[in-house]
Amino acid sequence: MGIQIEFNPDLALRKFGTIGRLEEECIPEKLDEGKTYKFLKEGQRNYWLNGEIPLLETSGNQQLSRPIASIYIIEATHFVKDNKIFTRGKYKIKEIFNVYNSKINFESYKRI
Repeated sequence: MGIQIEFNPDLALRKFGTIGRLEEECIPEKLDEGKTYKFLKEGQRNYWLNGEIPLLETSGNQQLSRPIASIYIIEATHFVKDNKIFTRGKYKIKEIFNVYNSKINFESYKRI
């Protein structure tokens, strides 16, 4: 038995108001540049804390949108609740993208 850890090059959250999901598991209804938001993910996840990463929307099963925004993870903490591991933290919005624009803003986790 090993230690299961996931390394994430992005923060993927659910669509605002997804039924059965907590507010912190979803993208806020309105994003504002410079504002800080909370997130919650199941599992022990590691994020890059020393630069920008993309914020994505997920519908589950690794189905991801194009980047919605550029963010900084400013805090990430692992904890156990009901014998499940979670990662919670805070992220700050640097720039919000127009998802309908064809401009490329990231290559993997690298900001362009």
